[in-house]
Amino acid sequence: MLPAGPCALLVELSCGEHARALHAELLRRRARGELPAVREIVPGARTVLLDGIADRTPEGRAALAHALVSWDIPPLRHDDGEAVEVPVVYDGPDLADVADAWGVTAEEVPGIHAGTEFRVAFCGFAPGFGYLTGLPEHLHTPRRATPRTRVPAGALALAGPYTGVYPRSSPGGWQIIGRMSRQAELWNPAREPAALLSPGTRVRFVASEVRS
Repeated sequence: MLPAGPCALLVELSCGEHARALHAELLRRRARGELPAVREIVPGARTVLLDGIADRTPEGRAALAHALVSWDIPPLRHDDGEAVEVPVVYDGPDLADVADAWGVTAEEVPGIHAGTEFRVAFCGFAPGFGYLTGLPEHLHTPRRATPRTRVPAGALALAGPYTGVYPRSSPGGWQIIGRMSRQAELWNPAREPAALLSPGTRVRFVASEVRS
């Protein structure tokens, strides 16, 4: 438990699974009115930030930290919430490289990837970009040795343990295995939540055929 700025508390955890479980429990307790007032709950790869704590005194943060340590955090339930389905075409330029890294053929990659259920662990890099976990460790994929100067919006890509969909054109070093077959609004600041793929959301990729 680390103080962060004048009114935040950063909780560091041993792994991403524990961070996601704590984030889910914080949301549940806030919904039930059992959490002291905080403005934002922001998950990271292995952290959860509680920002805008109403009691900004050192004693207030210490009391919240003490309470968090005493909580019994249930394991993350992988069937919570309705899954967002994202239609994709698996025709990315790095498909063969990913297949080599996985020890399979390029034709097998779409079935393996689309057959995996993902969950948004946290968001970052660009508005609407979700870091999705779900691939087993033996399918974790190294980043490209040389990043691209431009990755198109809607590109479906892998890096390390994560899958992501680029919400807009930007540089990037992830391995591109496909693209969204139709554009969805991954980020809309007028929507709540603004990100279609917000932390905790279950995600399934649905393979689409290439249309002529």
